[in-house]
Amino acid sequence: YVRFHLISPLIQQSAENIVLFDTFVNILSHNLGEPAYEADVAQLEYKLVAGEHGLVIRVKGFNHKLPLLFQLIIDYLSDFSFTPAVFEMITEQLKKTYFNILIKPETLAKDVRLLILEHSRWSMIDKYQTLMNGLSIASLSSFVKAFKSQLFVEGLVQGNFTS
Repeated sequence: YVRFHLISPLIQQSAENIVLFDTFVNILSHNLGEPAYEADVAQLEYKLVAGEHGLVIRVKGFNHKLPLLFQLIIDYLSDFSFTPAVFEMITEQLKKTYFNILIKPETLAKDVRLLILEHSRWSMIDKYQTLMNGLSIASLSSFVKAFKSQLFVEGLVQGNFTS
């Protein structure tokens, strides 16, 4: 089991940054779909999670091939690229996801409660409005470049691994 948390102070600076981060993580997951398929067949699991303060990369499975899967994820992260068609598809999916959160009373109530309790939190309404106002491909590219330049990493490795 390998878990790395890529933390960046850039994410919580604005609602736009949070939306750009969500877009980035979804495009990265989309890009990894085909190359990581063989790892899935080999019973290796991975998950990319857009956390509040950064990207969580979780990888688990048999230890002899786990580093290869982790390296694949890191390679796709470092050489991040996307097409305008993928960008449009992911932003449309995010619009639906955000809207679905807004129309469910229990999730909206949780969001409002957390907005009151947490110091630097952006509401789902702010994120949805930012997304509806439109994101540009250039803004995503510049965000990803800035994100990769301001990273702090925490990691946990459990299992049959050497240092």
